[in-house]
Parts: sequence; structure tokens; C-alpha cells
Amino acid sequence: MTQKYDAIIIGAGAAGLHCAWQAAARGLRVLLLDHAKQAGKKILISGGGRCNFTNLYASPENYLSENPHFCKSALSRYTQWDFIGLVEKHGIAYHEKTLGQLFCDDSAKAIVRMLLDECDNHGARVQLRTEITSVDYQDELYLVSTSQGNYLAPQLVVACGGLSMPKLGATPFGYQLAEQFGHRILPVRAGLVPFTLHERDKDAYSELSGLALDVTAENARASFKEAMLFTHRGLSGPAMLQISSYWWPGESFSVDLLPQLDSLAELQRLRSERPKLGLRSVLQQWFPKRFAQTVAEQHQWPDKNLADCSNAMLESVANTLHAWPVKPNGTEGYRTAEVTLGGVDTDQLSSKTMASKQQPGLFFIGEVVDVTGWLGGYNFQWAWASAYACAEALTPQ
Repeated sequence: MTQKYDAIIIGAGAAGLHCAWQAAARGLRVLLLDHAKQAGKKILISGGGRCNFTNLYASPENYLSENPHFCKSALSRYTQWDFIGLVEKHGIAYHEKTLGQLFCDDSAKAIVRMLLDECDNHGARVQLRTEITSVDYQDELYLVSTSQGNYLAPQLVVACGGLSMPKLGATPFGYQLAEQFGHRILPVRAGLVPFTLHERDKDAYSELSGLALDVTAENARASFKEAMLFTHRGLSGPAMLQISSYWWPGESFSVDLLPQLDSLAELQRLRSERPKLGLRSVLQQWFPKRFAQTVAEQHQWPDKNLADCSNAMLESVANTLHAWPVKPNGTEGYRTAEVTLGGVDTDQLSSKTMASKQQPGLFFIGEVVDVTGWLGGYNFQWAWASAYACAEALTPQ
């Protein structure tokens, strides 16, 4: 027997769970399907297991999209304060870590439990371990055939997420569904992802693995002042993850290693006041010793006193420290990427409802859509906001 619902949602991640309970709260009979054994798997590992569930400063400027205006409507109608209110209603303790990033005091499990409780309270059915074999549309109804039976609904919400972190079960299924119903998929790539270095640079810097510096990473499209972390394979840390979403293969970008200091003026002052001070000694005052030695060796800066350094030499050192060039070999890819850039073209969606402009009763929310946030809770806020916009547009049948 084929069971019928008002709406079927595919994907039990942040967007799917939030949409399910919001729609059920409006009186809809909702079925949420996912092939995973556990709901909200990405929520559970985010923020080191504490879930960076939103950001105090979330705004449209924190998102990338071919259409930067698309996210404005949803973000304005379900704000960070709305989700914070939900968290507080459930008595979940939280704190601001840095730059407006909000984390659970205890475990990300509290956020998943909150969403599942809301689904239970409002009668939304969450069905896991369910493989979807096909989705068809006939007689104004979607027929979703699965390993657990067949289901019908006049409204279908695609909340499958992107390709990032396949070990959590990420698949291209959402994009495939979009294409099945005539939607364009903009090119996808890994975002918020660590960089790998070419062998020469990796050999030079791999021994610095675990060392972090506060830097400003910058290219022609963006600039981020946060921490950079050396790894065995390349560069990570918030600054690198952020700039990775604005980086294209083959490009270089620059890193200001001393954003808080005018190093040229300081070197000139020290040369005047302490001429016998060694150049590399100054570097070791500014940086951890291991990094100071490595960067000096890589750029062949002489081990001599400041008095013996010409103006041109000091300018060269200062310029390099404030615009350290990085040309990555690539990124670590979807394996460690926090998000997927690109996705369902927003030109074919309503920014108010997330509904398809060409296929009746079809909606796309969350990461599967070509809207990608910065690091720091912004992508969860997009999930909550796009889910709410969609739920508001779903109607009882």
C-alpha cells in the first residue's frame, strides 16, 4: 500500500529536520526520508562536536552565490535570533567562542535532539535507513520509491546536502534529482577546505605541522584575518578555510604574517637603536623559532646584523612578511571540505519560497542550493532560514 503525505522531505540533515518540524507545526502530514542510520550527522561532528549552530553577525554579505541577492529574503525572515530563541526554549546552554560564533556548551547532540523532539512534538515522521530507488512525478503527485515502500505527496523537498564529507554519507543525489526535473547545476567544488602544497613547499614547511599563526589571507576577491595552521600536507586553520572558498586552482594568494605590525618601520627603528641585533633574532622575536628559521632559509635572508642590512634588504623582508606568497597545489577535496560550493542554480528557484519555478511542488533547501556561507555558523543559519522559507510555503492538501 502506498502511503500519502502532504510533503516528503529527502535528507535528514540540518535543513531537512528544521523544515520537517516547521511544516508539521503548520498542520502538514510530513515524511522525512534519509538513507543514513542517524539523523543530523554533520551537525554532530561540527564545531569539534559542539556544533557552531549560528553566528551573531550572519548577513547576506557572508554568503557566496552566482546571485548574491538570492539569500536575502530567507535570511531576513528567519534570523539567527529566531534560532537562538529555539535553542533557549529547549534549555540548551551555549557560548560565543569568537567572531560571533555560537557553540553548545556541551554536545552537538543537544541540537539534533532538539530538532527530533520538535518533529515528534508536531507529528513529523522521520524515517532513516531508507534507500530511495526512484522519484517520479505523475498526476500532480511525486511517487518516491524506496527500500521501505512507496510514498506519495504533491510536494517534494530536496534537502540532501552537497558532496562534502562523503564518509558521513554525502552523495550527489540532490543534484541528480534537480537535473531529473530540468534544473541547472552550477559547477560544484570543495569549499572551506585545507590546502595542499607542492612537494617543494611541503618539504620545507611540513616540519612546522601543528604551528599556528594569526594572519590575514587575501586575494582579489576576499580577505580574512584569522589563524593559519601548518599541517603535514599543507595549510589549514580558519584563514585558509575561508580563503579557499574564494580560490581557484592555479591561483596564488598572499598572507600577511604580521597584520598587527609595521615590520619595515620596526626593522628601521631597531637598526637605528640596536644595530648589532641580528636580522634572524628579530624574526624569532616576532615568530615561533621554528617558523622564523624556516622562512629565513626559504627566502635566503642573510644571518647578519641589522647594521649590515641595506634599506632594500629590509624592504624586501618586510614586503615578504606582509605578502607571503602561497600557490597551493590544490585542496584536500570533499574528504575534509566543510561545504560544497555551487549547486542548484538559484535563477530557477523562488528566493521567497525555495520552490522550483518550472516544476510544480518541488523545493530545494540548504547546501544543495548555490548558496554557501563563510566558516563560523553561517551555513547552518542558511539551512535554518531556507528550511523555514520552504516550510512556510508548503500547504496542507
